[in-house]
Amino acid sequence: MLKVITFNANGIRAAAKKGFFLWLAQQNADVVCIQETKAQKEQLSEEFFPFPFNYYHSAEKKGYSGVAIYARKEPIKIEEGIGWNEVDCEGRWLSIFYENLQIISLYMHSGTSGEVRQQEKEKFMAKLLPYLENLSKNGHQIILTGDINIAHTEKDLKNWKANVNCSGFLLHEREWLSELFSGSYKDAFRIVNQNDDEYSWWSQRSKTARINNVGWRIDYQIITNSLSDKVLNAQIYKDEVFSDHAPVIIEYDYSL
Repeated sequence: MLKVITFNANGIRAAAKKGFFLWLAQQNADVVCIQETKAQKEQLSEEFFPFPFNYYHSAEKKGYSGVAIYARKEPIKIEEGIGWNEVDCEGRWLSIFYENLQIISLYMHSGTSGEVRQQEKEKFMAKLLPYLENLSKNGHQIILTGDINIAHTEKDLKNWKANVNCSGFLLHEREWLSELFSGSYKDAFRIVNQNDDEYSWWSQRSKTARINNVGWRIDYQIITNSLSDKVLNAQIYKDEVFSDHAPVIIEYDYSL
């Protein structure tokens, strides 16, 4: 079995103070993908390297973005970045490779801060779709994890009617995911979990959003079709609060 956790920490040091690593030590995960670490590797103590193999890809700007992957088994290759400077300078993409499996930690742009960032997000989306399709053609199996910053369908956020004109639920963003999921990839969570109140992010602007489960499901594990029948179970862990996001945990009938 392969247990993969993805989690937007909204600051890995802040998540640590809230007990994230204490919880993680009990999970027996094989691979943990982190987004929005907001830290340079040299700023971190031993606590932030809890697995035998720990990899960070940080943004050039301190305290911003950044991704990480923790692994129990040593990968045969690690790639920091996707090879696009405008993305890599912000620390948004990190890959590890096993014999026939690539696992990616992705922190997609958010367009909520304004039109400039929305345009950057959409430029990335336009390049990413053919890139992913091409990746899948080499026979490699892929688990793309991370904060995609898009809720796919109406069941993926509570107040969808009020957000149809908001970044993260714009029609063309949702159609982008639909195109991805109708091609070589699937939404692993939805293969085994169809509940419409399963969210992974809650706005911090509202003190009651999380209490009332007024959220969005924007954190994903996106898998190549060849892994579709390998998904055993999927859950979003909400019993403790480590961030404005919650960890997404998926177990696969797969051995590294």
